[in-house]
Amino acid sequence: MDYTHPIKTNSPLPTSVKEVRVLGWDYIDVILINGDAYIDHPAFGAAVIGRLLEAEGYRVAIVPQPNWRDDLRDFKKLGAPRLFFGVTSGSMDSMVNHYTANLRLRSDDAYTPGGKAGFRPDYAVTVYTKILKELFPHTPVVVGGIEASLRRLTHYDYWSNRLKPSVLVESGADLLIYGMGDRTIVEVAKALHNGYNTKLLRKLRGVAFMADGDYIGRLSPEQTIRLNSYEECCKSGKAFGDNFVKIEVESNRMEQLSTLVEGVGEQFVVVNPPHERLTTEEIDRSFDLPYTRLPHPRYRGKGDIPAYEMIKHSVNMHRGCFGGCSFCTISAHQGKFISSRSEGSILREVEAISQMADFKGYLSDIGGPSANMYMMHGRNEELCKKCIKPSCLFPRPCPNLDNSHERLIALYRKIDSLPTIKKAFVGSGVRYDLIDEEHRNDYLRQLITRHVSGRLKVAPEHTEDRVLREMRKPPFALFERLNADFKRICKREGLKYQLIPYFISSHPACRTEDMRRLQEKTRALNFRLEQVQDFTPTPMTLSSVMFYTGHNPYTGEKVYVARTQEEKRAQKNYFFAESKKRY
Repeated sequence: MDYTHPIKTNSPLPTSVKEVRVLGWDYIDVILINGDAYIDHPAFGAAVIGRLLEAEGYRVAIVPQPNWRDDLRDFKKLGAPRLFFGVTSGSMDSMVNHYTANLRLRSDDAYTPGGKAGFRPDYAVTVYTKILKELFPHTPVVVGGIEASLRRLTHYDYWSNRLKPSVLVESGADLLIYGMGDRTIVEVAKALHNGYNTKLLRKLRGVAFMADGDYIGRLSPEQTIRLNSYEECCKSGKAFGDNFVKIEVESNRMEQLSTLVEGVGEQFVVVNPPHERLTTEEIDRSFDLPYTRLPHPRYRGKGDIPAYEMIKHSVNMHRGCFGGCSFCTISAHQGKFISSRSEGSILREVEAISQMADFKGYLSDIGGPSANMYMMHGRNEELCKKCIKPSCLFPRPCPNLDNSHERLIALYRKIDSLPTIKKAFVGSGVRYDLIDEEHRNDYLRQLITRHVSGRLKVAPEHTEDRVLREMRKPPFALFERLNADFKRICKREGLKYQLIPYFISSHPACRTEDMRRLQEKTRALNFRLEQVQDFTPTPMTLSSVMFYTGHNPYTGEKVYVARTQEEKRAQKNYFFAESKKRY
């Protein structure tokens, strides 16, 4: 496809010496090293960070998918930036990007032109940073994005089957930004404006860094939480589990004041408290920056970028998720509390999409981490400030949660009314345990009749209570109720639509007999299941802690784990073998 600029915007950030010269720059403030292809779109983190810095007046360049196996010319070509290098693996952890749940190397990469694999290394943040520290030892390296964020402390690494220390230790990075980084990246740039200021950088929220014992000794004991050291975690699964509980409890606070400290060798990893969630005005600013909304022109003729093709006509309405699912990293990275965009910002983006040359009137998604959490919050936020629960929905919805769908329904209808929009689909996951009773019928009718392209995808994840409890997911009876409502509405409206449930096999607590019962229950509901995903333990999730230790760190109870590849395959293969007999 020939990517043509859809609207009058700024040019993309430069990626080469030639592009820098065209701009007339004699220096660059920040160079971003990105494991993905460069797509100048608000759905891709490196583009957001680059545009935020640009809006503050900094000169920013991006080096996408540098070759780490040759003479390293990609790392050298722009020289050293005036302030710092920023490093990210891209939109995914590089190991999740590279390997299946059965540890087989994937043959494609959705974030590369033509979907080609092999354009980023394993453990990309560490590999990129080590190269930069070797080539430019006096230039600060700041790491961020999901790989750095979720590996900021001791974590279980499924691909090496061992605990690994903070990515700061292995990479040698000077600073780590965790979470989404909208505020923090600008503060870091300001702190480095007049040279490397260690004292100033260490005062920032949303950062992690290495420090010695003298620094730790000066921290306020009342506002410091000492975690078990990396070495203690390696010796004891309980020590690792205790760390996780403390980390998750702190991350679930609305107002976080404590600094986390974790020893490793003679040094310490220090994680400062995060920023509070973005205001509507702040998140609007991130989305309203002058993106081209396109892959960089350097990719013309090299094939479509699958991840871009999937989201180019979609709109993200909010960040954050209060679902608290055990296996999910969204709240650990984006936060538990919701930051929603204004209607105006969302409608402006819809208008920008409608001007794209290849837009035919169909929005592929109007959603978010959970499509129906838009504008949701606590009725009394003073109560939220006292809460440390990981989920506002499990084991039952919080009575303080304002889960009204009225605002969302109104927004859907405004988008529907636009003359340029033929259909606006909801492609993101819908939390059916979140739907308020007052607006249930209105919401489901609006969703099914106006925003489903023939198939509505939801994620019950399992049918058995003992597995669902460890997943922090609602009872299967709520899915059965949704299924009944879905059929009723489709019958009344004359729609031949399908409800597509997603399930996970071999999650901690799941045995072969649980998969058999899942198969039996879904067969009784006349489902031909297409979406059964084998569980992959990812860093900084409760599920990965249970997978590694065999215990729930909150209760201390032993949890069955299908840990070997043979056990994991047996669970998934058993289900599909039974399905093939039926059909």
